[in-house]
Amino acid sequence: MNEYLCITEEVKAALEAKRPVAALESTILSHGMPYPENLEFSHKVEEIIRAEGAIPATTAIIGGKLRVGLTAEEREIMCQAKNVAKVSRRDVAICLATGQTGATTVATTMMLAEMAGIRFFATGGIGGVHRGAETTMDISADLQELANTPVAVICAGAKSLLDIGLTLEYLETMGVPVIGLKTDDFPAFYCRKSGFGVDYNAPDEETVAKVMKAKWDLGLKGGSVIANPIPKEYELDYDEMEAVINKALKAAQEEGIHGKATTPFLLAHIKEYTDGVSLASNLQLAYHNAKEAAKIAVAYSQL
Repeated sequence: MNEYLCITEEVKAALEAKRPVAALESTILSHGMPYPENLEFSHKVEEIIRAEGAIPATTAIIGGKLRVGLTAEEREIMCQAKNVAKVSRRDVAICLATGQTGATTVATTMMLAEMAGIRFFATGGIGGVHRGAETTMDISADLQELANTPVAVICAGAKSLLDIGLTLEYLETMGVPVIGLKTDDFPAFYCRKSGFGVDYNAPDEETVAKVMKAKWDLGLKGGSVIANPIPKEYELDYDEMEAVINKALKAAQEEGIHGKATTPFLLAHIKEYTDGVSLASNLQLAYHNAKEAAKIAVAYSQL
């Protein structure tokens, strides 16, 4: 076991017994919402996974260790600590060596999940190719992680502030399957449809599990995007959201925001412009993804 990896006893026991485990990120806790709402969210999302028969494993970097599964004290740190770094693949070694507290993004959660032996991970939406990337080259490290790391990511598509068409083109080039869970449409985070399709519409969780087993049995590297649309009752209007996103993008441009500061800046502005409705939708899609990730992990454990 690598010296930096620290897995809770509960998660370790589940993995050794080949019981289903679903990983969770911590950026949503440290950068997505204020305390104590983030703590309540963390407890609730883990309860949802347990209710489906899987074990949750929230990931983080604390005290020079890669944490897979958090203690109550560690969860408080991630929800309350100031100056928590948002850590992607390039930042992991620096964060460990300097003892910084780090919140895991999609890319780092996939890394930690693979190290621990976890195959499934629930998040809100993946990162991708940013709008205007043809001039800025701003492309999320999540996409390279999906190309190389064998973890399936259950998400509500890509964050709607991205260039979804280019994100899907990039995933295709990298050989990453984009599987719709009971949908032909690739969702756009707050919206059930993006105007783009998925590679395959899986009718149920068992089919997703079988596809992933076949992929990994063949030794094909990389993960998969499991696109799970936001529940209909929490969906936001596509055209209204486009107008809000364009307004937020304009603000980012005017303030010279770029790199990893972009997404938190845009999400904060979108929340402000929608009077908080976007955050409520964000929570609901995250709960929905956790539920489906647990179901898929359970189905996979039975194959």
